[in-house]
Amino acid sequence: MAILAKRLDRIQPSPTIAVTTRAAELRAAGRDVIGLGAGEPDFDTPDHIKAAAKAAIDRGETKYTAVPGTVELRKAICAKLKRDNDLDYAPDQITVGCGGKQTIYNALMATLDPGDEVIIPAPYWVSYPDMTLLAEGTPVVVPCAAANGFKLDPEDLERAITPKTKWVILNSPSNPTGAAYGQKEMKAITDVLLRHADVWVMTDDMYELLVYDGFEFVTPAQVEPQLHDRTLTLNGVSKAYCMTGWRVGYAAGPVQLIKAMNKVQSQSTTHTSSISQAAAVAALNGPMDFLAKNLAVFKERRDLVVAGLNAVPGLDCPTPEGAFYVYPSCEGVIGKTTPDGKKITTDGEFAAYLLEQEGVAVVHGEAFGMSPFFRISYATATEALKEALARIHRACTALK
Repeated sequence: MAILAKRLDRIQPSPTIAVTTRAAELRAAGRDVIGLGAGEPDFDTPDHIKAAAKAAIDRGETKYTAVPGTVELRKAICAKLKRDNDLDYAPDQITVGCGGKQTIYNALMATLDPGDEVIIPAPYWVSYPDMTLLAEGTPVVVPCAAANGFKLDPEDLERAITPKTKWVILNSPSNPTGAAYGQKEMKAITDVLLRHADVWVMTDDMYELLVYDGFEFVTPAQVEPQLHDRTLTLNGVSKAYCMTGWRVGYAAGPVQLIKAMNKVQSQSTTHTSSISQAAAVAALNGPMDFLAKNLAVFKERRDLVVAGLNAVPGLDCPTPEGAFYVYPSCEGVIGKTTPDGKKITTDGEFAAYLLEQEGVAVVHGEAFGMSPFFRISYATATEALKEALARIHRACTALK
């Protein structure tokens, strides 16, 4: 008798984690590998946040908390949403999970029945389709062309909606492209959603604070208040606050939905670490002076990587509005042959070539639902990025 559940056949392990793991394996074997796969800031967690965690330990705040999170943290989240996004929520409309990934997972598990459809614009974060499948839903992938800035066209959204559509997932700024919706662009999307009263909106705002060149972030319920009661607004402290390992994500939405998500969580992790929650309170309520410094470095790296990739024969890299990723096209190298005689036919083969030939780990575009592209995270040391660009240039120049 087989021990494994058939539902596992629907999904794949996370490709981004797989790339990071492979890079670590090669380093352990003595290879010089530059990893550009992980979506993780290389900056340390700010000192005042670490101090808050240590103080919580000293106060003995090491016990179980309520499933949706401590009241103190949920109040801090409410204050943040009002301050930054002009959104009104009460603590019973907030749930805290073990990172943003768990809050999305909880929402899908709590709401999807077999056959329910989830519209996912592509390129997408790798986990959206697989979590939908695990919850027995059906991902409906809508391609977003590079010519449109990798953003969802309102007419394409309208065509994708059916009587089975339960959710539309939006992610701005986006992982993997860094594309972000301005006020006018977001309003065009929300106008479509207003016409479909049974469709809910899940907005992943994890990269909200990581924007450049004066871009002004907006979120759907802020742009269209009539969607407030069928929008789940997701965020966390992982990226902007450099707290990936602390595992704190949160969601704000209608009480009925939040209670359902808490019900799912009560039978899995119960809650995230009490110490992490105390640290998150300090993050949301504390000083933000570190952010401007980090953003300046990220912008410098973004511009370095975009210019460097656009100087590589066969690559074409647009400039993203936010996050810390670029998503260049590698169409110009497809069909070329490597020095050892292998023909590159996919972006996956190109990513493998970069890793084996030059020790540069990137994530192939197929993992994000759109080819032929690849993703680079520039949340790594500037000198390492310069060396990686030199290696990528050398690898592409060697192609015939």
